[in-house]
Amino acid sequence: MLCTRLTNARFLTMDPDHPVAHDLGIWQGRIVGLDEAVTALPAREVVDLQGATVLPGFIDAHVHLAWTGFKQNTPSIAGLTRVDDVLAVVAEAVARTRAPGDWVSIAGYDQRALGRHLTAADLDKVSDGRKLYLLHDSGHGCVVNTAVLDLLPAGIPHENGFLAEQAMGAARALRLPHSQADLAEAIGRAARTCLTEGVTACAEAGIGGTLFGHSPVELGAYQLARDQRLLPLRVQLMVSADRLNPVAAHDSDGIPRALDLGLRSGFGDDRLSVGALKVYTDGGMMARTAALTSPYEGLGHAGQLQDDPEALTGLIVDGHLAGWQLAVHAIGDRAADIALDAIERAQRIRPRPGARHRIEHAGLIRPDQLPRMARLGVGAVVQPNFLRYFGDDYASIMGEERAPWMYRGRAFLDHGIPLVGSSDRPVADGSPLRAVQFMVERASASGQLIGQDEAVTVDEALHAHTVAGARACHWDDRLGSLTPGKHADLVVLGDDPRSVDTSRIGDIEVVEAYVAGRPSRPLD
Repeated sequence: MLCTRLTNARFLTMDPDHPVAHDLGIWQGRIVGLDEAVTALPAREVVDLQGATVLPGFIDAHVHLAWTGFKQNTPSIAGLTRVDDVLAVVAEAVARTRAPGDWVSIAGYDQRALGRHLTAADLDKVSDGRKLYLLHDSGHGCVVNTAVLDLLPAGIPHENGFLAEQAMGAARALRLPHSQADLAEAIGRAARTCLTEGVTACAEAGIGGTLFGHSPVELGAYQLARDQRLLPLRVQLMVSADRLNPVAAHDSDGIPRALDLGLRSGFGDDRLSVGALKVYTDGGMMARTAALTSPYEGLGHAGQLQDDPEALTGLIVDGHLAGWQLAVHAIGDRAADIALDAIERAQRIRPRPGARHRIEHAGLIRPDQLPRMARLGVGAVVQPNFLRYFGDDYASIMGEERAPWMYRGRAFLDHGIPLVGSSDRPVADGSPLRAVQFMVERASASGQLIGQDEAVTVDEALHAHTVAGARACHWDDRLGSLTPGKHADLVVLGDDPRSVDTSRIGDIEVVEAYVAGRPSRPLD
């Protein structure tokens, strides 16, 4: 007897052997059959989906759950365009703190909306003895007041209170870590938001690190969230590469650096596991710190690397030698060169053709880099909603020649490079359906077409957020398609993305999400 049979639906299985079905059977959290294989079987529960469209649960291959959860409960200045209005929000947040010397965090900072960066002097006017920390929406910079600058080690670079990349990390290091309880609550809050948009599995893009880490025991917070039933979806954790330590392992192991006890990709189970090693090579386009081979249009610089190229290369190579899958953050084309050089060197030293190394973002990939990515078997984990919401700005700073190379789609597929969809939530909108719409339209929110030749089909965009996402996380044997034997993770939609007008895809209702055969009812 089946636990559940879902019927009267259009199941888009993403499985070429059985692409469309009308009935799906579930037993102990797994799919046991489709259509005639289950239609006549008795079931404890029969759910009539009333003609809905059902897809495999969306997989967000690059997300920041803890950051998202904290941001949802942090005062925000997002959308404000006047410095005085920003300072009024900051002053209100200061007034709610208990004592001088407290830290005050503000979310939603983006200098583009204001026309200039805020300065420490601006913040000093409303700080009232508090330490102010305004996180840039990109996650690659912050603005702080003089009270914070005075605490930084000598030599930390800043521009009138704006700290980028590793300098930002120095400011973060001044603060006490979040407690595991607070982290677990934030993680659960963000996970529930993901579920409302049909995301049933995700990869947390970097725990424990200088840039995005929240605690040196951050993995424990995810375990706590799971133990307390705050984690309603599947999560894979990328570990920040700066957590690797030199080790004196046996010579035959060839492991120069590792996480304690040799922990690496693959440890865990179907609900919570350790995934790739996250390596940061550059910054972001929003903060103008993505590392380019030619300067930004209208600016006198070409971004920055996170470290000396040889140091970055050594970190990537050592991660590969320690058995990790690599998730290398590389937004600019110069950073991509560093990443590809290092991966090629690592594979030459110790070939691991099944490693499925990934370039996270692949924000600007030159035509000459495409064949090399294909040859190395490196996947591209892109964020289509970056161009949907920030595309006008990004196109202006890249210029006419480079703008079509941003966050590619068609070129990756044509070269045989795995195209993987993700959000980088909370940097951008997390909706997979809105990302699918952009991948097909290649139109920003204003209607500007950006790299129209990089458009893909609806089926290819859905594949990027299901099958390809599962493969990128080494989940392809259990997730990504509605195939017998795989987990019954699926999303029920109010319409079929393949049949509605492209402009409507992003607005399709997410009716319900199932994880392990259980409805999560994200809209309740």
